[in-house]
Amino acid sequence: MSLFLNFIVAAVFAGTPLLFGTLGEILNEKSGHLNLGVEGMMMMGACAGFMAGYASDSLLIALVAAFLAGMLGALIYAVLTVTFMADQNVTGLTLTIFGTGISNFLGEYMIVNSNTTSLKLPLEITKQLSNINIPGLSDIPVLGKLLFQYDPFVYLGIVVAVICGVYLNHTKAGLNMRAIGENPAAADAAGIKVTKLKYINVLLGGGICGIGGAYCSMIINGGVWMSNSVNGLGWISVALVIFASWSPTKAIFGSFIFGAFNVLKYYFPKSIIEVPSAFYDMLPFIITALVLVITSIRKSKENSQPESCGVNYYREER
Repeated sequence: MSLFLNFIVAAVFAGTPLLFGTLGEILNEKSGHLNLGVEGMMMMGACAGFMAGYASDSLLIALVAAFLAGMLGALIYAVLTVTFMADQNVTGLTLTIFGTGISNFLGEYMIVNSNTTSLKLPLEITKQLSNINIPGLSDIPVLGKLLFQYDPFVYLGIVVAVICGVYLNHTKAGLNMRAIGENPAAADAAGIKVTKLKYINVLLGGGICGIGGAYCSMIINGGVWMSNSVNGLGWISVALVIFASWSPTKAIFGSFIFGAFNVLKYYFPKSIIEVPSAFYDMLPFIITALVLVITSIRKSKENSQPESCGVNYYREER
């Protein structure tokens, strides 16, 4: 029982960056933009969040820096695809290459100029990243460890997911944005400001992705700067959007399921069967590929990609 409980807790921790990446991509796709630059935006957030935390000893400043860095990457994407009508797939892939490259470069530059072999977060901010202990609740047997002993990023991710769900389904701005994703011409004819809402949601999505990247560099890597700290989680997040049926609340469970695959190698009983470690490393990507294949075969109109996703909107052709 203890081993299984530890496995569930580890799955939640491992799934948290996927949750941020998935939520950010949902906002992008719901507004009609297939942004394949999630990995790049997460890397930019990872670098900015780590460096801001390293310099300021403040988790809040680190989160703001990561959010703004993710927004900056999203702004580049939005200008190219919304304003200049560049191909969304090519732009997203380019953003991933750019975000990863610039983040690795800045990380190495900081190491060289600090006259150290590595950068490690100060003790003050490390304390802020530790698991929250809620008096009374954290001490409840089983449930205390399962629900009330996580770090601030985990709770923030769940709160953001709930807010995104309410925004998409129960607010005028969210419903207008969904209308743009389905049929921007009809939304434009109804008086909805298509370009403005596209920019807002693409930038918000990028900022959320950036926070997910900060989780990778500040917590998953143990507070030590490492190049390529996101390590492919952005690509899994893109597939998780489909797995979650473009629903922020379903993304919570989907991200934790995929997080379980990421940590399975540490908890799978080796006495049952000896499996090479490399198999577990590739397992999340195999599951991602299977999800894409299965969803492409079993198409559901209710849980499908927004109609105009990936297609640029030319107002003159309306």
